[in-house]
Order: sequence, then structure tokens, then C-alpha cells
Amino acid sequence: MFVRSLFSSLLLAGVAAASAHAAEVGVRTLDMPAPERNRDIRVTVWYPAGAGGTPTLIGDNQLFKGAPARENAPVADGRFPLVLLSHGSGGRVEAMSWLAVALAEAGFIVAGPNHPGTTSGDSTPAATPRIWERTADLSALIDGFSADAGWRAAIDTARIGVVGFSLGGAAAMEIAGARADLEAYARYCDGYGKWDCAWFAGGRGYVDDAPVTVEKVDLRKLDRVRFEQSNLDPRVRSVVAVDPGLAQAYVADSLKAVAIPLAFINLGSPGTIPEAVISDRLAALVPHSSYAAVAEAGHFSFLPECKEGSAALLKSLGEVDPICQDPGKRPRGDIHAELKRLIVEALQRSLKASF
Repeated sequence: MFVRSLFSSLLLAGVAAASAHAAEVGVRTLDMPAPERNRDIRVTVWYPAGAGGTPTLIGDNQLFKGAPARENAPVADGRFPLVLLSHGSGGRVEAMSWLAVALAEAGFIVAGPNHPGTTSGDSTPAATPRIWERTADLSALIDGFSADAGWRAAIDTARIGVVGFSLGGAAAMEIAGARADLEAYARYCDGYGKWDCAWFAGGRGYVDDAPVTVEKVDLRKLDRVRFEQSNLDPRVRSVVAVDPGLAQAYVADSLKAVAIPLAFINLGSPGTIPEAVISDRLAALVPHSSYAAVAEAGHFSFLPECKEGSAALLKSLGEVDPICQDPGKRPRGDIHAELKRLIVEALQRSLKASF
């Protein structure tokens, strides 16, 4: 659920020269104000493009394969739905480029921030459960794109969606109106002791790409009002949540009140999906929901395809999570193809058709 350990620095080199001309997808990076943070946040934008731009690979580094796009290409003529991305804890939005390119090819403008405090090289247990900061980041992006004359001409602000993975899936659910119960989450961590709950036990975090020793997080001392508040943004019209965090803590009545399409996707065959993220019971409570499980996949299958030698590199760094090992015989590229299809179809149904 949380990609933040010894290979953190490998995720930071996110752009490399591309060897081939990408399909009609442009990419830009920009900074947008984030009032909740009292600072600007860095945002990557993928979009349907006209001719031009410099071929690049976004997310390419020593560990992962990047995805091709054309840096600073002009935006194609037309108005497109906007899809916001929210990465997992300890990850980076550049690592979602394999999906972002597919969405841009399908006719969406796609944008995602690197969330401060829960991004590779800047990740601590104390920042992780502050979901309201992530939802505020996403709402700030909507504000920024809506106010910018250039982007406003290309974006149909009546058709906005969010796709989130892991902790980003929790943020996506909350921006749709789901609310979590702090005591339920604390009780779950009392008895689970894995994934996010193990992270809260303290030890090591990252600040300014340097390892730091961090204290144990007592969830019951978290700001209950902020944790349990509604983070609904009514401008969001569709959500896709992949292996969403906080799965055992959502308030049932808040799920029943979600008014927009919410597609849940779990990574794994039946009986293999971890308790931390299993979502079929959540989907059963949301009125306009769908549920799919991707067979022979694992939580880390959502990460980019690994380069040859990556497993050995991770082992040499002392990494214990199966970052580059998927549980079944399916290649990760095949798993990604299914995820692209599920996510693109869900967003086309909800944002390119009337609801």
C-alpha cells in the first residue's frame, strides 16, 4: 500500500529522453497554489496534443520503465474532460504515467500533484492519515485549472473525474463524499499491524529525500474533526478508486449518500486481496458503483513495469516488499492493459455520457 522505503530516491528521476515519437499525448509540469499547504505544489499534466513538442519518457528511472509523451506540445483543439490523479503513499504521480498516457489518448486532460508529506523522498507516518490535505490538493487543482484562461479553454469543467490508487484511492473516495471514522480506523490498526498500520509504528521516514527517524503515530490523537469531516467537492462527477486505503473505516451512511459514479478496482484474485484495501463491501453500499478485481495481480502491480535487473537492485538495497514481483504468471504489462481498459471505460461512461 505504501511505496516509500529504500528505493525512494530511485523514483525521483522522472523524465528521460524518449527514443520514439509518442502518440498524440503532450505533457507539461507546472506549479499551482495549494492554500491548505500555504505553498505551491508541483503538478504534471498529460493531454491530447497537436504536432510539436520534445519526445520524453515520463517516470523513467533506474528501476521503472517510463511512458512516452511530448513535452510542451500544444494542446489539441477541443474541450476535454479533466481527470485528476492521486498517487499512493510514498509514490509519485510520474509513476502513474503509464495510465495517464492511456487516458490522454482516450481524450482526457489528466493532471496530478505530488502530495507533500506522502511523496517519494518526502514521506512521514504523521502526514499519511491527513487525508483532508490530499483532497484539498485535488480541489486546488480544479480551482487552478478553472481560473487559468489557457486551460479553461481546453477543459470542460462540468466533466471532472478523479482516479486514486491506495492512499490516493482513499482521497478519491473522500472527494466523492465518503467519510472515515477515526476510532474505527484506530481499532483496525490495533489488530492488523501490517501495511499502513505498520508504518504508523514509526521508525524511518523521508524529508528532503533524506531518511529521518520518526516517532510512532497515535491515531487517536489525530485531529478527529479534520479526519472525519466531509471533503466532498461537488465539481467532481466521477471517481475510480484502485485498492483504496482506509477500507475498514468508512462510515456506511456516507457511502450510501455518494451521488456520483464510483468504480472500485481491487488488485488480486478472490481470497488474495488484503483486508486493508478490499472494496467489494464498500461498492455494495454506493448507489452508482461498480466493482472489478484484476486476477493474478497484487497491490504493487499498479506500479510501472520494472526494468531488467530491478529485482536484484531492490534486493541489494534491502527492499523487502515485492515491488517488481507480481503474484501470478501474468506480465505486469498485461495487468496494466486490463487496468487501462477498466479505468478508461469507467470514465467514458460517466464523463463522456450524460449522468
